[in-house]
Amino acid sequence: MDHADHASDDAARPGWTFLTNHGHVLVCIAGDPGIRGRDIAARVGITERAAQAIIADLVGDGYVKRTRIGRRNHYEVNLDRPLRHPVEQPHTAGELLRVVASLAPPPRRKANPR
Repeated sequence: MDHADHASDDAARPGWTFLTNHGHVLVCIAGDPGIRGRDIAARVGITERAAQAIIADLVGDGYVKRTRIGRRNHYEVNLDRPLRHPVEQPHTAGELLRVVASLAPPPRRKANPR
């Protein structure tokens, strides 16, 4: 494998990220309140069991409210809940989600026909 191949592998699977798995799960739930645990697990790159444990943490600490609707869960994020680490406590879950959401890539422009 040459350096170029290794670099593309690194981009696909970063060694570390700025958000924890708890943060990734929160972002998934905020983006899709009806998301299934298996879909969260696939998006975050963790096991379904780990995703369910993280959801339980988020529910237990008041960051997420879980409501059963039929056979599915529906989630609601408590946007006013302060972040947990002392460095981030002046900020809320809602602020974090607004920042992360604003980092979404801009829509592609249509090619200018000439």
